[in-house]
Amino acid sequence: MTPLLIVMILFLGCSKQEIIIFDSMPKTRLMLSNIDTNNLILNDELRGTFEHFQSNCQYSRVKKIYGDLCEKSLDVKSPKEFFINYFNRYKILENKSALLTGYFEPLLQGSRSKSEFYSYPLYEPPSNLLHVELGDAYSKLKTMRLRGKLVDGKIVAFNDRKSINTQENNLSAICYVHDKIARFFLEVQGSGRVQLNNGETIFVGYADQNGHKYTSIGKVLIEKKVLTKEEVSLQSIRKYLQNHPELIDDILYANRSFVFFKERSYSARGALGIELTPMQSVAVDPSFIPLGSLLSLKSDSYKQMVFAEDTGGAIRGSSRADLFLGFGEEALEKAGSLKEKLTLYMWLPKNYKGKISK
Repeated sequence: MTPLLIVMILFLGCSKQEIIIFDSMPKTRLMLSNIDTNNLILNDELRGTFEHFQSNCQYSRVKKIYGDLCEKSLDVKSPKEFFINYFNRYKILENKSALLTGYFEPLLQGSRSKSEFYSYPLYEPPSNLLHVELGDAYSKLKTMRLRGKLVDGKIVAFNDRKSINTQENNLSAICYVHDKIARFFLEVQGSGRVQLNNGETIFVGYADQNGHKYTSIGKVLIEKKVLTKEEVSLQSIRKYLQNHPELIDDILYANRSFVFFKERSYSARGALGIELTPMQSVAVDPSFIPLGSLLSLKSDSYKQMVFAEDTGGAIRGSSRADLFLGFGEEALEKAGSLKEKLTLYMWLPKNYKGKISK
């Protein structure tokens, strides 16, 4: 055997790593990743991440993941040593949907009463919207969000976007806004603010959904060959719709999913119930990543530790994250154009149980 062949065998043998699957997230394929202790994160940022972790520990979902580390964090003097000594970092093995995007808290103009100018309602959840829970009987349906309504003793699909917008209904509106395109993007963002014509500003947030599958109108425009994949952004979609008002309804109706809102007394909060923090909160697919998880993300523009605190209809897959960028025009500009290849890592306790190796 030649020396070169021996070296190649040794190299290949040493480089092979186990794919790790935890029984608490059976669909997620992980690989243990070394922590670069010299370049973990900037000290000030790490202090903020540590304090964010401590704050999140008041929530039961976070305690379920990190257990006694929540208590141990109370006596920690060095955040860096805390993360190094008590955590393992795992790389989430990428799939075809590995992508980082951004979202923000938009501001719309509205009124409590309907008028010719303020004519597009933000609806509250309908009283006849049923949540269908079949996970105990059909395990494949456990992670699916099934919605419907009762008609003649049968549960049928709830109204889609077009029928909600065009047919008579008994839905109750929180308020009415001026811009139907802005209303659509409010649904995509999940929460926002409405400045009313009486000078009051209210907060609105996701309350429920009609049960129809989310369809990206960006993909619709790509299929129609009016935008390329590289051109698609919030800004380019808005511009196209504004320039083609006669096509707005047909394009928006291609997304049969419809979001219902509730009025809140606070700014944007995610699915975990935690107020979202710009640059530290991300939306994930909870069927792959448990809400409350501490993550690290790497893309061309971002490299930081973040927390899985939200979900989104367009966020699907284990290597998919939507970074919350805050409120206002600057956040809109950043969020609208953010679309980068993503590498995602998960931080878990060193004694995390239920490991299965393949």
